[in-house]
Amino acid sequence: MNPLISIITVCYNASDTIERTIRSIDEQTFDDYEHVIVDGASSDDTLTKVQAHANSRREVYSDRDEGLYDAMNKGISYSSGRYLIFLNAGDKFHSRDSLAIIADAINSNDTPGIVYGQTVLVDNDGNYIGPRHLTAPDELNLASFAEGMVVCHQAFVALRRIAGFYNRKYRYSADYEWCIRCLQHSRKNVGLTDTVLIDYLSEGLTTRHRRASLWERFRIMSFYYGLFPTIGRHIGFVFRALKRRRTSNRNILS
Repeated sequence: MNPLISIITVCYNASDTIERTIRSIDEQTFDDYEHVIVDGASSDDTLTKVQAHANSRREVYSDRDEGLYDAMNKGISYSSGRYLIFLNAGDKFHSRDSLAIIADAINSNDTPGIVYGQTVLVDNDGNYIGPRHLTAPDELNLASFAEGMVVCHQAFVALRRIAGFYNRKYRYSADYEWCIRCLQHSRKNVGLTDTVLIDYLSEGLTTRHRRASLWERFRIMSFYYGLFPTIGRHIGFVFRALKRRRTSNRNILS
């Protein structure tokens, strides 16, 4: 029988962070899941550390890929769960009960298309940095993502049958576009907005290529929500960013 949840972890040369992710999964109180690890043929000891945590729920694939989203597509292909969670190397569940909370939301709500929650940021050592800049809204719908990635990808749990593959023409923001497509096909979204589900490693691909990622997101927003409304929203984004910067500077000086 297929598990309720597939947790997909993509990694490459992640020996410093992969065990944090694996331990957080192995410590979960809920056990109707599989853990699919897709390694990009790491040249460090990532696989040695992964193999030290072998168990019956964990499947490991290691081969060269054509980038992050190619690897994530492989993870979808290899998985068999009814729901998908992407928890990449360095990310972790916030508590031992995170998966149980997600499963309870699924089982109590007649097969929702999406279950989502809050996220906090951690550094490369797993230390708490702070909350995400964007907070998951109480009500999530297709229009919500016109304001940006309002739900962190790792805290966005999608019903497998509505979740297609990532569009690899986007190098840095295919996860954002994927979430929008999932929302297009979801008849019901369940928010766990009082609950932090995920500790997210802040130094990811999008962070390292921020300018290119923002340009891709602008193109995606324009396609799904219209060019001129997107331009208008970005003007608002700029003013809000300036306001945050002024507030941050005042806090430093006070």
